[in-house]
Amino acid sequence: YQGLAGRSTNEILQLYAAHGQQMKLQRSSVVTQLHGAIKKRLKQDLKSLHSFALELSKDFQRQSKTCLYQVLAAVQGMQLQNEAMQMFQIKAFDLEQSLQEVTERYEKEKEKRKALHNSLIELRGNIRVHCRIRPLLPFDDAAGHSVSQDRQRNFLEKAAYAADDETVLVKCSRPGHASVNKTFQFERVYNDLESQDAVFADVAPLLTSLLDGYNVCIMAYGQTGSGKTYTMLGPQSEGNLAFSIEEESKLGIIPRATQEVFRLISEKPPGSYWVEVSVVEVYNNEIFDLLAKDSCGKVFGVKRDVVTTREGKSDVPLLTHETVENASEFLHLVNKGLQLRVTHPTLVHAHSSRSHLVVTLTITTVVFGDNFGTLWEDEQSSQRLNKEAFCSFPQKMRDNKSASSSRASSPVQLEATEKMKQIKTRLQLVDLAGSECVGMSGVTGAALRETSFINRSLSALADVLGAIAEQRAHVPYRNSKLTHLLQDSVGGDAKLLVMLCISPGQKYLTESMQSLGFGTRARQVQRGQVKKKNFPAPSKGK
Repeated sequence: YQGLAGRSTNEILQLYAAHGQQMKLQRSSVVTQLHGAIKKRLKQDLKSLHSFALELSKDFQRQSKTCLYQVLAAVQGMQLQNEAMQMFQIKAFDLEQSLQEVTERYEKEKEKRKALHNSLIELRGNIRVHCRIRPLLPFDDAAGHSVSQDRQRNFLEKAAYAADDETVLVKCSRPGHASVNKTFQFERVYNDLESQDAVFADVAPLLTSLLDGYNVCIMAYGQTGSGKTYTMLGPQSEGNLAFSIEEESKLGIIPRATQEVFRLISEKPPGSYWVEVSVVEVYNNEIFDLLAKDSCGKVFGVKRDVVTTREGKSDVPLLTHETVENASEFLHLVNKGLQLRVTHPTLVHAHSSRSHLVVTLTITTVVFGDNFGTLWEDEQSSQRLNKEAFCSFPQKMRDNKSASSSRASSPVQLEATEKMKQIKTRLQLVDLAGSECVGMSGVTGAALRETSFINRSLSALADVLGAIAEQRAHVPYRNSKLTHLLQDSVGGDAKLLVMLCISPGQKYLTESMQSLGFGTRARQVQRGQVKKKNFPAPSKGK
């Protein structure tokens, strides 16, 4: 501003204009330089970007080709795998078909072998032996026994297994010794998962023989707590010896067998059969009638004796026989008898049976000398005879009345009575008391005496089977009331099935081996062919 002093306004304006023009030129020059620099930089960046885009494009093409080759290779691999899978499926289907055919052939051969084996058993009179292994139960621990923890763990281990449906595998192990496996063969072996239905399915065919004229005996044998009563009767409620009829799926052999017998009878002509039942227990080598009643009609156990008849058969004089018309009446009577059965708690089993239970169904078949299987060909005559004659038969049998009573006084009835023949067959269902090791059960006093009688009677049973197996001249049936009572069934007058029950735990290994040994010896007994009750032959003149 000092340079502008003394100058005119025009000069000043010109100076400002010149200065402005100069500044404008300078700005224009700077903008031009900046524009050129930016343009140059943009060209460089564009060129770099173009180069990068080309490289990226080439790299993408290379990767695309690589991925395409990989996809093609994967597709080809999948196609090969699919082809291989199809071939595998075809081979697997062929193998499955072959396996199914082999399995079917095996099952057919197995059934044939069983049929032949059963025929051989029939001819030889062998005793059928089935073995059932119960599951491990809460009372299988070592409570009540002062043992080490290691031994207590061993107690809880399983020692007996069902290798298959005909073989029992027992792992015998002792401290300091190598484990030894032993096998036992039986007609049928049930594992710890098989139900009561499976057990009875193999028993049911024997019941058909009952109505064909054969006596049948089914006997449960085993150590105490091995499941004999459960197998024969079913579950029992706490504090009550009776079994529950409501739990049908868990019913044992005795109620199921009765239902099956009455089902078979229902398929026969009406009035041609009637059924009587007796229930006895063998307690301390004494026989007690569990259906006997006092003067007031109350059921109480009465001591009976067993004798041998002139025909060489065992019989219990004055034994109570109740006539039943259906399975419900039978089960009611058995439950009443079970209320009197002796039990006692032990360290092995809280409801240990202290007696042998024998339930007998006697089936009386009415047939004619000139007819077989039917009562009368004429339906009206059959109905008339049913009303006039047959209805009185059970009562006559119980009261021992003669055939010439007032109900059979007419000539037609007398002629029918003369032609009639009564065939008796028996089904004996036996729940044996369990053999006991006193050290294991911990019994004392009266229970110890009971154990002594139980073990002696079971030993007597083993002696009888041994004598029969060795074909000795004398068989010691009378060494025990149990064997004397079962003389006919054990001696060959009945088809006999022994249901062997064992406990799987290592704790009971000694008792299980003893039971398996008994079953093996029983299976080898040859009693000769079981005798069939002879029905009258069909008349040729009819």
